[in-house]
This record gives sequence, C-alpha cells and structure tokens, in this order.
Amino acid sequence: MKTTATLFAATLGLASAFVPSQQTGSTVRLSETKADLQELAGKLNPIVKFWDPMGLADGDFYGMGEEGTIGFLRHSEIKHGRVAMAAFVGYVVQSNFIFPWPQHMDGSTGPSFDLSPEQQWDAIPEAAKWQIFTLIGFLELWDECSNLQGLEHYTKGRMPGKYPSLQPFRDNVHFALDLYNPFGFSKNRSEEKKARGRIAEVNNGRLAMLGIFGFLTADKMPGAVPVLDGLGVPIPYDGNCMIPFE
Repeated sequence: MKTTATLFAATLGLASAFVPSQQTGSTVRLSETKADLQELAGKLNPIVKFWDPMGLADGDFYGMGEEGTIGFLRHSEIKHGRVAMAAFVGYVVQSNFIFPWPQHMDGSTGPSFDLSPEQQWDAIPEAAKWQIFTLIGFLELWDECSNLQGLEHYTKGRMPGKYPSLQPFRDNVHFALDLYNPFGFSKNRSEEKKARGRIAEVNNGRLAMLGIFGFLTADKMPGAVPVLDGLGVPIPYDGNCMIPFE
C-alpha cells in the first residue's frame, strides 16, 4: 500500500515549485513584527489563525529585537518545511526504489528498499553520512554569509526563505544549481501568483513536517499512527533516529 503514500507525496512535493521572487530592498520584507505575523497567519489558516502557545513571537532572540526575531522564526520555519518536504518524498521513494547504479567504492548499490529508510541510513558507510552532513554545513554557512553577496541577512530584512545564489561557487569551484528558483520558472510570474506560492509553500511545509514525523513515529512505535498501519506502511525500527551515527 505504499503506492498510496507515494501518490500523496507527489501532491505534497508540488510545494517545491512555489519559489519567492528574487528581489532586494524593503519591498520584500515580510512579517517583520508580530502584527505582520498575525496577519500572515490569517492567510495561512483562516480557521486557526495566529497560534503561538510558546510565545516565541514575543521573544528577543540573541538581542536582535522584534524584527530580527520574527525574521529568524520565519526563515527557520520555511527552511524546516523545505527539508521536511524533501524528507517526506525521499522516505516514500526510498521505500519503493533505489538507484540501480554503483554508489560505493566497492561498486555496490545502496541498501535494499526492503529496509525502511531508517534502516537504510544505518546501513550506509559512516563516510557517506559525513559527506551528507558536510554538505548541510556548507549550505548553512553559505546562507549565513549572504552579506558577502550584497544580500541582507534574514534577520535584517531579507525575504524569509530566500537563499543566496550559488553563482560565486559555480564560477570558481564547481557547477551547482541555485537552490532558490534554480530554473528561473518564477521569474516572470505575477506578484500575486508569487504571493500565493509563498503561502502554499509554508502550508505544505507544515504538513510535510507532520507527515515525516508520522512515518518515523509509526516505524518506531507500532500502532501509534493507525492510518499508516492500515495502509501497511510501517516497518518496525529498533534504532534511534536522533542518533545518526548509532
């Protein structure tokens, strides 16, 4: 029944097509204050609207003030939503398919899809895991150093979710597509469509965060997610997802 989950994932993955417009300056500043965040929340979910049980929007992270804190929270949510969308789709794909070509120095392919994605992670070499974490670290550093490209930091006015161009890396090191609007599909879209796309991306990211943790929970605690149990999705996992080098 994992085919059912695959179809759902394909729909969810469409969120990646919605990319903010590439602009600079004050016109792209979104949700700088709590009031702006409350207005945005009404567009994201007209029923729930603004819900901040931990009072994060009232915080002052690292002494950045209200606008810096809201920028940090907005950028963080979008980033985690994108990671979750990739994780959700990746989980479904890995449960049904692996790339057939050699993936290791000895010429072997990746772990079988008979294993759960968590078990597949445990089965790959430690060096491969470090490669993944190194890439993550590079992407985080590139994001934090956006000022080197004349792009404001996300806590100082940059549009939340706008990732710096990889053009300098592409010119001096190796070819790499930009993570932000890599194919330029949104370049000529109207501002109205771009705004709708940004709303859709946040909502799909939130759904994906629930979805991927639903998968992980179902594998770790049989019966915890009855819907997935009914679809025959879970594969019991006795490891710990929070210990990547266990």
